[in-house]
Amino acid sequence: MQLVIEHLSKTYPNGTHALKDVTLTIPQGMFGLLGPNGAGKSTLMRTLATLQEPDTGSVRLGDIDVLRDKDAVRRTLGYLPQEFGVYPKVSAEELLDHFAVLKGIIDRKQRRELVQALLQQTNLYDARRKHLGGFSGGMRQRFGIAVALLGNPKLIIVDEPTAGLDPAERVRFLNLLSELGENSVVILSTHIVEDVSELCSRMAIINQGEILLEAEPLAAIEQVRGRVWKRLIDREALPVFEQEHRVISTRLFAGRTVIHVASDAQPGPEFEPVDASLEDVYFTVMRGRLPTEEAVATA
Repeated sequence: MQLVIEHLSKTYPNGTHALKDVTLTIPQGMFGLLGPNGAGKSTLMRTLATLQEPDTGSVRLGDIDVLRDKDAVRRTLGYLPQEFGVYPKVSAEELLDHFAVLKGIIDRKQRRELVQALLQQTNLYDARRKHLGGFSGGMRQRFGIAVALLGNPKLIIVDEPTAGLDPAERVRFLNLLSELGENSVVILSTHIVEDVSELCSRMAIINQGEILLEAEPLAAIEQVRGRVWKRLIDREALPVFEQEHRVISTRLFAGRTVIHVASDAQPGPEFEPVDASLEDVYFTVMRGRLPTEEAVATA
């Protein structure tokens, strides 16, 4: 089963073009949707989750018309939005059982076994009787995944799931997500490059409602390999370097600035080659540099 999105567009009443002719084919497995805040990621996720309507376009999940047969989509959908509420004085076990009833799982024995299995899968079984108000951020996210997994969904959407998590919780959560892509289409919407780099076999970069790149992360990295260079400079010299070179990113290091520059050849004797990463791909695409979609597609 795959998710096919064709020519999806959405303009809000205030004139914001949230989606501009978005076309994507998303296969089974982990798919990363990468972009900055305000890029259109959440609008696309809410549309796929049947929570809002686009202006134009079509979406199909296997044989299901996502935009016209919302009930069929919801029966096979698991959705973890960027922000979701819980009842703080209810235990994880009780609330998950309640959501299972809402999902149509009526048989009590079947429901109990399912709830226990999901709490085990999300590593929350030992905290099953703890009130959700006492959960950490990572525990709350894992509970959200347990809810999303009710009903054995074939489409799972997670929107900015690791934002605000500490490093240990982030690793636990990413390990859990990696297991889910074995049997479902899993869309990870995030602005964190590392999440996509570590998890996803395919990805797209979106900005201002447009898909700028769709590729396999490793293929995209190959396109910038040998074409990104770095140099340590004084912070006040940055404007000069931005005029003379195609600077794609900057970061502070020991009070000075490290710049990454896109260039087919060494820009100067003090520049060193960079071991290319998905972050370099992201910044080259966001800055309108290389690689292009066509270059990656033909690699």
